[in-house]
Amino acid sequence: MNPNWILAAILLPMAGGALVPLLPFKTRKSMMIYLELLMLATSAIALSMIFHGPTETYHALPFVRDLTISFKVDGMTMLFGGLVSVLWPFAMLYSFEYMEHEGHEKIFFMFYSMTFGVTLGIAFASDMLTMYFFYELLTLVTVPLILHSLSREAILATRKYLYYSLGGAAFAMIGLVFMIVYGSTEFQLGGVFDAAKTGDKTNMLLLIYVIAFMGFGVKAAIWPLSGWLPDAGVAPTPVTALLHAVAVVKAGVFAIIRLTYYCFGADYLRGTWAQKVVMGFAMFTIIYGCSRAVTQMHIKRRLAYSTVSNLSYIIFAATIMTPYGMVGALAHLICHAFMKICSFLCAGSMMHMTGKKYVYELNGMGRRMPIVFGCFTVASFGLMGVPGLAGFISKWNICEAVVESGNVQAYFGIGCLLISALLTAIYMLSVVVRGFFPGHDFDYSTIENVKDPTWKMCFPLLFFAAMIIVLGLFSPRLISFIWDVANGLY
Repeated sequence: MNPNWILAAILLPMAGGALVPLLPFKTRKSMMIYLELLMLATSAIALSMIFHGPTETYHALPFVRDLTISFKVDGMTMLFGGLVSVLWPFAMLYSFEYMEHEGHEKIFFMFYSMTFGVTLGIAFASDMLTMYFFYELLTLVTVPLILHSLSREAILATRKYLYYSLGGAAFAMIGLVFMIVYGSTEFQLGGVFDAAKTGDKTNMLLLIYVIAFMGFGVKAAIWPLSGWLPDAGVAPTPVTALLHAVAVVKAGVFAIIRLTYYCFGADYLRGTWAQKVVMGFAMFTIIYGCSRAVTQMHIKRRLAYSTVSNLSYIIFAATIMTPYGMVGALAHLICHAFMKICSFLCAGSMMHMTGKKYVYELNGMGRRMPIVFGCFTVASFGLMGVPGLAGFISKWNICEAVVESGNVQAYFGIGCLLISALLTAIYMLSVVVRGFFPGHDFDYSTIENVKDPTWKMCFPLLFFAAMIIVLGLFSPRLISFIWDVANGLY
């Protein structure tokens, strides 16, 4: 296929979204049809390029000297780009009902659509320069989404998000500069640095790797740079769901995997002090995130800290720096996306239909909202790692990577995963138990008007819950493909 279609997939939602405030829609329904068709068309183009597009580098625009804005379809593109393309149309459908009474709809949907295109730009980037360009653009297009309500909390959360994101991007820029000077910006599995050639500069480059790792780690919510993520929960739930499951945080871990395996190279980093440092941060964040989640009563903040913990599952697996580690990281990147977007959208449905925000206010609502709480239960068991669900598959592959590596430090990571599984059961199942088993003396008449939302919300929830089960029961083909990616066959 013509490589220009890659640009079409990226620019279509950006241009189509920018037109939303300008187009004279006669009814809200006509706007919804336009937006859903825009998302479906974008996903169709992106998926067609993923499965049938050119594998050679497509140089779209010159930058400076021999640097260009370039795109390519490789295994990482197929996984991340495919994930984004599948999830976004469903999230858009969900948002139609949720945003009905939120106000400033056209502005919201403009930036919500544009974020899709920017995220695809990160997925299709063939080098660090192009990825960095879209990575920075992602910050700019998501700021208005967090700021949407214009409340004091939203303004403070947006300010913190900007401070963290721009600061992190500055550190990531340092890594980009050193790659241009001492190596190459092109993504190559195995990396662009050779220890025999860098010689006395090795320690300096390892320091640069740690700096760039922490820079990208801001969006990946690694401790101590995760403070922005729980505060960003003031945004409308369709935004926070994509922030936590697909767009922003997954762009962060995607960039870390690219940096580790395709820029510096696992062989260059493995066994060095830099590996020990970044692995230590990942292990600590796993425990930190789930420990904080247990203490949160606000449902979205609880899920936000859960995201902090689970993102570092991916980072921890990546820092093992072996093909097994890469498989574990990519498996959890995919599986966590479905589990987290399902749980977040379920929480948003609870808040939307009941006006309740705190865990202790959800007593008995599982009986009144069986679809929402049923899907939330599936996502909860998945995040815990119950066999037969997606979370078990990805966690199994992470543990397998640890054992295969023989890395003594990594063995402590298995302990972190076990502690996290226990704490996850506490903070997720407490919601489920309250919803379905409020106690014999609970007065159901106090919530007699509570019910499941309409099909526009329920259909995406059912799809995501089904995918959690499908990934858990029929994972061999996905894991086989990820193995091919880790071994450079795609």
